[in-house]
Amino acid sequence: MRLYFEKCVLDTDRRELRRGESPVPVQPQVFDLLVHLIENRDRVVTKDDLLEAVWNGRIVSESTLISRINAARRANRR
Repeated sequence: MRLYFEKCVLDTDRRELRRGESPVPVQPQVFDLLVHLIENRDRVVTKDDLLEAVWNGRIVSESTLISRINAARRANRR
């Protein structure tokens, strides 16, 4: 499935993010985070939602979550 946002395309089958024609390297958790946020763009996504969707409910530090969100933001700006 392809998810489109701004000038980017997330191909969930190939697990690939592209900005225009160029591939954008992202870590697997960042990719999963982007997919979850885009699939749920019509609602507020909570921290608990992200932990369940990306980390399967595992406890992760606040800094880990923030670091993955920042990486997703950087990937969108490249």
